[in-house]
Amino acid sequence: MRNLTVAQQMVDVLRQAGVQRIYGVVGDSLNSVVDAVRRTDGIEWVHVRNEEAAAFAAAAEAQLTGRLAVCAGSCGPGNTHLIQGLYDAHRSGAPVLALASHIPSHQIGTGFFQETHPERLFVECSDYCEMISTPEQMPRVLRIAMQGALGNSAVSVLVIPGDVAHDEATRPTGTSDLVTERGRVVAPDGQVRALAERLNAARKVMLFCGAGVQDAHAEVMALAEKAAAPVGHTLRGKEWIQFDNAYDVGMSGLLGYGACFDAMHEADLVVLLGTDFPYNDFLPQARTVQIDHDAGRLGRRTVLELGVHGDVRETLRAVLPLIEAKRDRTYLDRMLHKHAKSLEKVVSAYTRDVERHTPIHPEYATSVLDELAADDAVFTVDTGMSNVWAARYLTPNGRRRVIGSFLHGTMANALPHAIGAQFAYPGRQVISMSGDGGLGMLMGELLTVKLHDLPVKTIVFNNSSLGMVKLEMLVEGLPDHETDHEPVDYAAIARSAGIEALRIERPGDVVEGLKRALAHDGPFLVDLVTDPNALSIPPHVSAAQVKGFAFAAGRTVLDGGVGKMLDLARANLRNLPRP
Repeated sequence: MRNLTVAQQMVDVLRQAGVQRIYGVVGDSLNSVVDAVRRTDGIEWVHVRNEEAAAFAAAAEAQLTGRLAVCAGSCGPGNTHLIQGLYDAHRSGAPVLALASHIPSHQIGTGFFQETHPERLFVECSDYCEMISTPEQMPRVLRIAMQGALGNSAVSVLVIPGDVAHDEATRPTGTSDLVTERGRVVAPDGQVRALAERLNAARKVMLFCGAGVQDAHAEVMALAEKAAAPVGHTLRGKEWIQFDNAYDVGMSGLLGYGACFDAMHEADLVVLLGTDFPYNDFLPQARTVQIDHDAGRLGRRTVLELGVHGDVRETLRAVLPLIEAKRDRTYLDRMLHKHAKSLEKVVSAYTRDVERHTPIHPEYATSVLDELAADDAVFTVDTGMSNVWAARYLTPNGRRRVIGSFLHGTMANALPHAIGAQFAYPGRQVISMSGDGGLGMLMGELLTVKLHDLPVKTIVFNNSSLGMVKLEMLVEGLPDHETDHEPVDYAAIARSAGIEALRIERPGDVVEGLKRALAHDGPFLVDLVTDPNALSIPPHVSAAQVKGFAFAAGRTVLDGGVGKMLDLARANLRNLPRP
C-alpha cells in the first residue's frame, strides 16, 4: 500500500477531475508530485523545455476542450517562467490550474536559495492564488482552485512548498463533484423589450460579433436576416460567425479587412454581440447597444444606449419574435458590394499571379495552406504578421479552430499552443503558423515535439524580420531599426533535432511542399522564406498614420534605404485602400 502523501492526494484529486496530464519541467521541489504522477494510472507528466511553454500548452488544451488543464513549475525560476503563458491563459478565459512549488516552508522569509513569493507573483494573472502551508488544507483548497478555474474560465494557482508536498496527508481524499456545465444568463424582460424597440426603430443596423457568439450562429443569422444587417466580427469571433454567413462584411481592428469598419460607422445602430473588443478607437462611440453574459464588461469599451446582461444565444431567441422584418436592404447590399470589392482589391492582392514572385508572398502561402488543411484542422498562430495572414486567409467552417495569443499578444505562443492542442486531440491535424521571431524565442520546444513524437506541422513564415514591429515603427513616423536579423535555416535545425523538414524558397514549390508536410505521419517543419516587405495595411488608415508612414519613408530614403522603400512600396501598393 502506497504512502499517501499530500502530493499523492493532489494527483488523486486531479484524476478524479479528469485531468490526464501535467505539463512542466521536473525540479527538486516538485519531486513528490512527479513521483506521484509516475505511480498513478491515467495521468502523465509531459516534459517540455521551458515552463512558459507548459502554460501555453495547458492554455491551448483548456481552450479547445473546455476541460481543466494543468501545468507546473518548480520553486523560484521554474514557476516564474510560467507567468507569460498564464497571463495568456487567464486573458483568454482558459480554465488552467498551475502548481507553483515553493522552497522548504521553514526557509520562507530568510532569503533562501531561489526564494520568491509566488503567492504574490501570480495574483495578477489568476482569479485564485493561494498557498498550501499545511497538509490539513488538502484536498479542500485544491478543489476550490479547480472549481474556480472551471467556473470562472480563468487561471487558478496553488503554491506548495516541496516539504509540505512530501508530508503525509491528514485528511481523507473523498470525492466531490466538480460543476463543469455552466448555466446561461437570461436577460431581464425589460432589457429584451428595450433592445427590440431600438432594433425596430433603427433604419441601418450592424452586428459586430466576438467569441461570445460561439453557439449562437443560427440566432445571429436570423437577426441579420430580419434586421437586414451586415455582420462583422473580431479576430476571436471569426471562427464562430464567418462561415455560412451571407451577411459577412469582414473584420475590424488593426488586423481587419473588408467593409466592417465602414458598415459600423455608417449604421444607425451597432449591436455588440459577445465581444469585449479592446480597440475603442475603431468603435463609433455612439449609437451602440451591447449584449454580454458578463455585466462587468458592459460599456467598458464604448458609451452605450443600452446594455443587455444575458447570454447571446438566449437573448437573441427572446428578442427575435419581437423584431419587425426590414424590407429596405439598400444599406446591407451596399456594404456587401463594398466588402466584395475590398476583398478583390486588397485581401486577394497577393494570392493571384504570384507563382513566380520571390521571396514568397506570405499571403499566397497562407491561402495554399488554407486550401490543403483538413476541414477540422487546429491552427495555432504566432503573434505578429502570422496573425494577419491567419485572420485574412484562413477560412473557418464551424469545425476548424484557430488559437492564438489574441488578447495578451505575446510572441512565441504558436508552437507550445500546438503541443497542447496535439495532446488534447492526438488524431487531429494541428498546424503551427510560426513566425521566425516567435519560433526563435522558444525554439527548444521543437525538442518537445520530437520527444513525444507529436505529429505537429510547424509552418515557419521566415522573413528574417519582426514584421509587425516594423509596421508599428513606420506608422509612428519612425524608420524601422533592429527589426531585421540574419537569415536562419530552420529546416536544418529541425532536421538536426530529428524532425522531417523542408525549406521552400520558390513559390512554385509551395503547393507540393505543403502537401508533403501535411501528409507526413509525424512531426514536420516547413521553412517558408517569405517577403519581409509584405506588411499589413488596416482597412482604415488615419491621417496621422499616413503622415507617420510617409515621414518614416522619407527618413529611410535619407538614410540610404531607397531600394528598401521602393521594394516596400511595390509590395504593398495594391493593399492601400483607395480614397
